[in-house]
Amino acid sequence: MNDMSAKTEPSFRESVDLMFNRAVALMDLPPGLEEKIRVCNATYTLRFGVRLRGQIQTFTGYRSVHSEHMEPVKGGIRYAIGVNQDEVEALAALMTYKCALVEAPFGGSKGGLRINPREYDEHELELITRRFAYELAKRDLIHPSQNVPAPDMGTGEREMAWIADQYKRMNTTDINSAACVTGKPLNAGGISGRVEATGRGVQYALQEFFRHPEDIKAAKLSGTLDGKRVIVQGLGNVGYHAAKFLSEEDGSVITGIIERDGALFNPKGLDVESVHRWIAKHGGVTGYPDAAHTAEGAAVLEEDCDILSPAALEGVINLSNADRIKANLIIEAANGPVTAGADDILREKGVVIIPDMYANAGGVTVSYFEWVKNLSHIRFGRMQRRQEESRHQLVVDELERLSADKQLGWTLSPDFKTKYLRGAGELELVRSGLDDTMRIAYQSMREVWHSREDVDDLRTAAYLVAITKVAASYRAKGL
Repeated sequence: MNDMSAKTEPSFRESVDLMFNRAVALMDLPPGLEEKIRVCNATYTLRFGVRLRGQIQTFTGYRSVHSEHMEPVKGGIRYAIGVNQDEVEALAALMTYKCALVEAPFGGSKGGLRINPREYDEHELELITRRFAYELAKRDLIHPSQNVPAPDMGTGEREMAWIADQYKRMNTTDINSAACVTGKPLNAGGISGRVEATGRGVQYALQEFFRHPEDIKAAKLSGTLDGKRVIVQGLGNVGYHAAKFLSEEDGSVITGIIERDGALFNPKGLDVESVHRWIAKHGGVTGYPDAAHTAEGAAVLEEDCDILSPAALEGVINLSNADRIKANLIIEAANGPVTAGADDILREKGVVIIPDMYANAGGVTVSYFEWVKNLSHIRFGRMQRRQEESRHQLVVDELERLSADKQLGWTLSPDFKTKYLRGAGELELVRSGLDDTMRIAYQSMREVWHSREDVDDLRTAAYLVAITKVAASYRAKGL
């Protein structure tokens, strides 16, 4: 493998292009249309000043629009010191394919601000965010019908509320102003279940994978998610929720958690909630009492486990470590955690990778629901929930009446009654919509994976499904 490590590692942008090229080589697209889908339509570089601590500081931000085959375009805004144009354009391209795969009616976009958010207090961050939003909005790069951002690395509900308010201040007569951004807090027009949506989507993706015996066998695994050893890299919003749901609801054992300051490992399993509280209090995993700590976190990626979920950064599995990865199944909760070079090595080893384009699409799916909610100006479930409950009550009453009339002695279990008589509110409907989306998208990928001899992995299958849909949209426009 030494000759492999001597190879130069492709950048994140190059990785996305390589994977796109691998898929289109198996398609019969006109060269002009292939190029149209591949290129990024526009990238705006913004430089703006904010007066902080007695002097003007200049910040650099980006908003990239990859494809407008459908509008608005959709994609998060990340705050990170390493943000650059190439990264933002690669992420925007992934958003195009992700939205097409899960049938969210958006084109792909992405934004970023070159900043370390930890260096600023809340008030300073608000001033910076509002100025960034102002610069984007006046160019229609934030707009309910043109470009709808969302949270990403380094941003969350708080930043989205500031952006929404800034847009509202600039567009006082726009009745749909709340739909200019998603991932807002509930009190600012958000939707139940959005915070945990990406992690919940990772769980639903794994549940669907384990419904198909042929796929489980391909990953050299057996049984269900119960008892499966999982290592999670990054316990941010996505990794935390994915690990929490898999351990609490599916019986998986979280044996390793990798963070900025090293990693925790316990073959018997880690208490995700307890680790999460420790990180919130101490800023990292160092000193956590109930597990072995290693300062060299990346080494834990190579530990023996059933499922490995990189949930934080790009390129953590690369040419330098791919041949030492022991997991049979990798689910990419982050964007681009496996480089194109590593992907080749892992495929040769027979590792099954559930690709980022599908695995972390829970966020954009629930963002789509939030956008629809904002445009309809009513929360899901408000109209039908109680009517659903009263119809169910009729059934229960009738069963109990029959039992009494005919002296059958039937009794409905209390648990059944409680569950059956409860109508679906917004959270239940969001989860149902997300679960349905993840199931259908997975089935569309696996169908290509298993039906075509020239497709031997899920990533290529995902690209084929997504590019086919984008191409159909462009053709419908007369291109």
